[in-house]
Amino acid sequence: MAKPFDILILNQISQNGLKRLPAEHYKVGKDIARPDAIMVRSADMHKMEIPASVRAIGRAGAGTNNIPVKAMSARGIPVFNAPGANANAVKELVVAGMLLSARNIGGAMKFVAGLDASDPEMEKKVEDGKKNFAGFELAGHTLGVIGLGKIGCLVADVAIKLGMNVLGYDPEITVDAAWSLPSQVKKANSVSEVLKAANFISMHVPLVDATRKMINADMLAHVKHGAVLLNFSREGVVDEAAVLAALDAKKLGAYVCDFPSPHVNNHPHVIALPHLGASTGEAEENCAVMVADQLRDYMEHGNVQNAVNFPNVSMPRESSFRIAVANSNVPNMLGQISTAMANAGLNIHNMVNKSRGEMAYTLVDVDIQVQQTVIDAIAKIEGVLAVRYLPLES
Repeated sequence: MAKPFDILILNQISQNGLKRLPAEHYKVGKDIARPDAIMVRSADMHKMEIPASVRAIGRAGAGTNNIPVKAMSARGIPVFNAPGANANAVKELVVAGMLLSARNIGGAMKFVAGLDASDPEMEKKVEDGKKNFAGFELAGHTLGVIGLGKIGCLVADVAIKLGMNVLGYDPEITVDAAWSLPSQVKKANSVSEVLKAANFISMHVPLVDATRKMINADMLAHVKHGAVLLNFSREGVVDEAAVLAALDAKKLGAYVCDFPSPHVNNHPHVIALPHLGASTGEAEENCAVMVADQLRDYMEHGNVQNAVNFPNVSMPRESSFRIAVANSNVPNMLGQISTAMANAGLNIHNMVNKSRGEMAYTLVDVDIQVQQTVIDAIAKIEGVLAVRYLPLES
């Protein structure tokens, strides 16, 4: 590396994560004008003018709704995230949400807080009042899990260990997720099937066009009477107006979410938490370490792992001279890139090319040093979005 990479930090990032970027190769700070990469947690980047110098963005968390991913794709910039790094924290909060609703803990705490400690009748009032907060146990009840990624699988596993029956639905479950899913989980064929059978429904899906308002009035018509809906996914995956209507009609027993809003706040059957899903020291550290490692591997070697807009591409170094190319996924791109290298007398030692939707990405190791004229020639090919030359230090 000819010079240190400059990394702009937009939020407070765990120091253990930042330590993964060695000081001799990385300058990290909040006041960098021309960053090579950006690390972010929750800061909204949609209105930010992202400098032309930026080559990658790392989100120290799972969701990337705060990042203009489409615009970055058009510039050939990968947007990394940390899927699964906060999974245990979210899993534990889902269990807490089930217990909060099943045991009426919120109302019980308010009742106790309202008692006068100096009242000689306090103990009697406690005994008289506790019957208003009687609940039920989780064991023997059915949990429906919609979305069986890392978090959904962990939630399913802990629910089974608590003695619950689990019904899972995910039409796009990955092979890795399927392997990690407990065998006791019964497969549902639709969201409505989950709603009909489950006492608790836990959402674990990303917010995309296909999942926006997935839980709506039509779906809630199928819900089991008195069921509890838990949303620790994204606010937009439920139709809040439909949820409130179902609560008022006593169709839903409770709505537990991590997304306070003017619509749901202070409703007597809503338990809203202030975005606590990943708010543990452990989760923040895990996310920061994971995304820092991914950014470093990309900046130094061009390898891509867990980018939401790029294919996963990794190639062991077999040469000190590497070229990385991001381009539109159209015919003959690989041929044109290879021709540009051949015309410059470069012998391709190793190459890997993969695509994901409209994006393609290529890593090429060559035997000799690459001149800037070659990089410029590749950059001029129609459809090439970004080119990087990644020589190793001698």
